[in-house]
Amino acid sequence: MSRIVIILTLVISSFAIQAQPPNNPSGDPDVPITGIEILLSAGALLGLKKLMGKSKQK
Repeated sequence: MSRIVIILTLVISSFAIQAQPPNNPSGDPDVPITGIEILLSAGALLGLKKLMGKSKQK
């Protein structure tokens, strides 16, 4: 019984995965900030915070 449930779950999930719209390689013009830009800005802010902390210790 458990094998049937596992097989059905995998089959149904594969249909759900294929039902997603294709990626647009040119990007969506309605999205002003993408995920990579958020990660880059978070890294820059973290580096700035660490630099400011080191300068306050001196």
